[in-house]
Amino acid sequence: MHSNPKLALILSLGVFLNGAAARVVAAAPATPTMAELLAGSSERDWRPLDPEQTLYLELATGRVVIELAPQFAPLHVANIKTLVHAGYFNGLAIVRVQDNYVVQWADPNEKEPRPVPPDVHNVAAEFDSPTRTQTPFTRLADGDVYAPMVGFSDGFPVARDPKLKLTWLVHCYGMVGVGRDNDPESNGTELYAVIGHSPRHLDRNVALVGRVVKGMELLSSLPRGSGEIGFYAKNETPVPIRAITLASDLPPGERAHLEIIRTDSRLFTQLIEARRNRPEAWFLHKAAHIEVCNVPIPVREQTADAVQAPR
Repeated sequence: MHSNPKLALILSLGVFLNGAAARVVAAAPATPTMAELLAGSSERDWRPLDPEQTLYLELATGRVVIELAPQFAPLHVANIKTLVHAGYFNGLAIVRVQDNYVVQWADPNEKEPRPVPPDVHNVAAEFDSPTRTQTPFTRLADGDVYAPMVGFSDGFPVARDPKLKLTWLVHCYGMVGVGRDNDPESNGTELYAVIGHSPRHLDRNVALVGRVVKGMELLSSLPRGSGEIGFYAKNETPVPIRAITLASDLPPGERAHLEIIRTDSRLFTQLIEARRNRPEAWFLHKAAHIEVCNVPIPVREQTADAVQAPR
């Protein structure tokens, strides 16, 4: 027993407070995982793909769904739509598959290339665009080594420069861009998708026009080309493209009814935190950081309960 009643009271109070704190910690809810957050999402957390801005790249192995981004590259997107409506890409091929880099599709016949529709011309480089303050922007607090500011707008990963008042799409996995020569202008007849580690050095050097939202596995698993920078050599057969169509040109029953997470929602900011500090028991050390290309933008089928949540 303590001979000093005041000391005994202080020690007892300390034990009580420590015990209460332990109970508070024990009662604190665990940080939800990404899968748990998506399972608890509501309809307002999602937006449907616009059929007018959705391309279907049809391969023998299945369909690749691409969401276009006319808000960032309107001239190139207009060209691409004109080419698609003219059937330009139908029967062309994937001509380049470079490991850890890109898949590129174009006309494989260099000697007698397919005629380009007369209303498709080279357009000015759309490497960036004036920042629109009215466009929703979810900023990533972690920062970036390639740009002063990065985040997400309209479901796409973007970068911003507040001083220049410019915004541009960034080269994350699955992003789709327009091939070009040394001339910065291009017309959209050659397109590529990123299938490897994010080549951010290409940012603001190529016009990005959208991103693959479904079917990336069909592109990333293609045979690699043995020629220079992944082009298929003469003894290798390019992968044929059956067709590229605009979703709005197909009956509703033939469309992929997909929804994209709203990147301006509170749920999306929670998803970012769930990826910045992974709450799953497997992760013994929390990274406490994340970079823009490591933040997944989930996609789900409109009529399905299951959500495609990257692990």
